[in-house]
Amino acid sequence: MRSIIGLWLAIGAILAPSLADAAVRIVHGPTPILGGDARAAGDLTVVNEKLAFALAVQSPPPYGVPRGALVDLAPVADGKIGRDRVVFADFIPNNWSAWPNTYHRVEVVEDTPQEAVVRTERDWGEVAVSTVYTLKSGEDQVHIAVTMTNDGKAALADLRSGLTLWPSSGHLFAVPGLAGVSDGPAKGALSDRVVAYDEGWFVALHAPYLEHVGYGSKDMYQTHSLAPGERRTFEGWLQVGARGDLAPVVAEEIARRRLPAGDLTGQVTGRDGRPVAAPVVVIEKSGQPYAWTLGDAAGRYRIALPAGGGYTAYATAKGYSETPRATAVIAPGAALTRDFSGLQPPGRQRFSVADQASGAPLDARIAIDRGQKPVVEFLGRKVFFTELDRRGVAELELAPGAYAFSITHGLNVLASPATVEATVASGAAETRKVALAPFADPRARGWYAADLHHHADQAEAVTPAPDLARSQFAAGLDLLFVSDHDSTVNHRILQAIADRRGVPFIPSVEISTSWAHFNAYPVKLGEPLAIDTGDTSIGAVIAEAHRLDAEVLQVNHPLIPYGYFASLDRGVAPGGFNPGFDLLEINSANRGDDDKVLARAWAFWNEGQRHYLSGGSDTHDVWNELSGAVRAYAHPDGPVTALSFARAMKAGHAYVTYGPLIFPDRMFGETVRVVAGQRFDLGFDLKAVNGLKSVSLISHGAVVQTLDLATRGRETHVDFPRTAASPAWYALIVEDRGGGRAYTDPIWVEASAPH
Repeated sequence: MRSIIGLWLAIGAILAPSLADAAVRIVHGPTPILGGDARAAGDLTVVNEKLAFALAVQSPPPYGVPRGALVDLAPVADGKIGRDRVVFADFIPNNWSAWPNTYHRVEVVEDTPQEAVVRTERDWGEVAVSTVYTLKSGEDQVHIAVTMTNDGKAALADLRSGLTLWPSSGHLFAVPGLAGVSDGPAKGALSDRVVAYDEGWFVALHAPYLEHVGYGSKDMYQTHSLAPGERRTFEGWLQVGARGDLAPVVAEEIARRRLPAGDLTGQVTGRDGRPVAAPVVVIEKSGQPYAWTLGDAAGRYRIALPAGGGYTAYATAKGYSETPRATAVIAPGAALTRDFSGLQPPGRQRFSVADQASGAPLDARIAIDRGQKPVVEFLGRKVFFTELDRRGVAELELAPGAYAFSITHGLNVLASPATVEATVASGAAETRKVALAPFADPRARGWYAADLHHHADQAEAVTPAPDLARSQFAAGLDLLFVSDHDSTVNHRILQAIADRRGVPFIPSVEISTSWAHFNAYPVKLGEPLAIDTGDTSIGAVIAEAHRLDAEVLQVNHPLIPYGYFASLDRGVAPGGFNPGFDLLEINSANRGDDDKVLARAWAFWNEGQRHYLSGGSDTHDVWNELSGAVRAYAHPDGPVTALSFARAMKAGHAYVTYGPLIFPDRMFGETVRVVAGQRFDLGFDLKAVNGLKSVSLISHGAVVQTLDLATRGRETHVDFPRTAASPAWYALIVEDRGGGRAYTDPIWVEASAPH
């Protein structure tokens, strides 16, 4: 009878997620979580009246993570299971190194209406990793306990292990006190939690072991060693809510840590004295954003806070102004009242951006440099883009106040930004015309730009395809490009946009294993990936790129912990070194690796191997990252198309730039044939919207000559006279006065004996 009831519940949950009830239950098979990724017959979903989570027992988790991981997590409200809000929220043994593995086992330990307990076991090299997930009736959090046991004979030093929270949508509120820390120690943290959220939900990861954050707090790590036979346990909680309110998150923190606490309470009213419906009250601690709470329809709010001083609070609402800050000292067991008044509703600003010389409309990015920038991101953006079908036009709703806007087209590459100062008045609308002066036109000389590593809204990326296009057009890129993790679902949307605009679109996919990521392009439009990234090798990746008809296979961020070259160096890349790739990426999200990537490329060139450079921003969120921060310029043969651009990249007719523009007299990637002892010149036109600083000529992996260009303004021509003695290659590094650099592919030189 129990199995029949279980089957009925599983089928009912799939057909109608509203069947979730107050009892804990386990659903076997495809998850009832809307948009969930655990879709196989052997997968498990655990549900109570507050949340649902799914384990990918048979479905492949993302990024090549081993099976058995938590890949779906959703709020349950009014008996209805909501939409999946995570890509991955589970344990990483060592800074995104989850491979090698030989097994995974999943066991249901307890399955009662009061409690569900599931244990997964897998290996990571010589380490056994055991994870226990516990969900109780009535609780809004799943408890996760992970034990690592070193069954090997060698000590493992400097591991960085811990739970992660990679959301699939919404926004991220970093560990309080660590905003702006992408990867580093958690010193200065005001808490041990990170929160993914939007207006209608939140997911919080509480990680009391925290001592190091990665990827802007999405990774919550502890640095440790593991001696032979030693075991270490990591404990955390994933808390879920059906509103974007952090009051329950702080309440859980208070309860778990048994902190003395009191309440902050009050009411929020507008300038007309009436209550503001659904206000947001933001709490700061030691001058840093700490939490917020949502008020009710009558403007009332309440939030429990750990006892003590150092708090300030202010009120706001969607599109509304912010009130002055009020200090607060919270006494244990007491309620402190702070009312906020005078909130002003929004005004409107319309921007019309055009080319100063021709008057033609220009795609543009509009950023708030000074003015109200909401901490709670669903209240309003701080970056905007002009529209797709009304080119050059952007209409913004903004909180009242004084602003300075930066309007850019091809930031740092094509045109200097314009600054517009404005005072936004409540209820008023204004139109502002902005003229930008593009400094250069590379297309007129046959050079075209693309950002060759860019995500839309799959996996942890949060940029819908139309917004990706708006951002890439505003960056002054000539071709649209997308490379979502293991997904091609956005191809047809972007192809349609590209067709409307009359520009080429390069469809790509980022093949994402745990030991390396690769972009293949251009691939068959919308063709699904057909390999299991959790169990594959470099040979299989290359074969899959060929099956997809890719002209190019690009090694992405080669030297980050799970980059291909880093995995090769550690001996954990399945299949070892395979020269079947074409390009090495300069990745602006990992700019500190540029010199190391260049050194690898130069080593290849010294050996005569023609693996050339590429450039991509790895943008996931266009409102918080910059499309085209680094880009590749290529010189195709004939009309520019996705295929001709890719072939130009593969042939080395290209360079990568953060700003400077380069126009060579002799094409990069080509071979100059001269007689030994004969003099020849390497000439280049150089331009930089931020002003030129220097140019260095590289040969055989070393700088052979550097020219100071600081007095030459924004454009110049340089010649490097050379004499051929033996086979050689030459490349450039050009730097502008803003710190932007450009790196070129080589010009090859062959020297023959004189007749």
